[in-house]
Amino acid sequence: MLNGFKDFILRGNVVSMAIGLAVGSAFTAVVTGFSKAFITPLIGLATGSVGDFSEAKFTIGKTIFPYGLAISAAIAFVITAAVLYFCIVVPMTKVQERFAKEEAQVAEHEKRDCPSCFSEIRAIATRCAHCTSVVEPVGPAPASADLDKTPVPAQR
Repeated sequence: MLNGFKDFILRGNVVSMAIGLAVGSAFTAVVTGFSKAFITPLIGLATGSVGDFSEAKFTIGKTIFPYGLAISAAIAFVITAAVLYFCIVVPMTKVQERFAKEEAQVAEHEKRDCPSCFSEIRAIATRCAHCTSVVEPVGPAPASADLDKTPVPAQR
């Protein structure tokens, strides 16, 4: 039982997730501090509120509604989401696109069903390998130069 737990903890995914959560919480603290120190007072100046905008509130009866806290939290969230998207998601997407093996949709690799025996054959095939019926190729037929490059199996 403990060996399974050890394997789970030492898996790369769990360690990466723990590091991501730690960095994310530290980043959230930085963004919240930036929002409270710079963004919230600027909004307070623009709206005519004096001091920290996060302390803005209104009262109905004896109930106090601190709407400034909600707006400050929303601003911190938007800043965090924007920075994470533009500094992490977009670059990682470009890196993944660069290093990903692009499998072009080449007619050679596409498959289809034989109209006679319904076996799976290559899309560019002119004859079914299973029932030997003649089929119309889908897409461009391979050039004769391409056929010369294909390896021929050795005779038995």
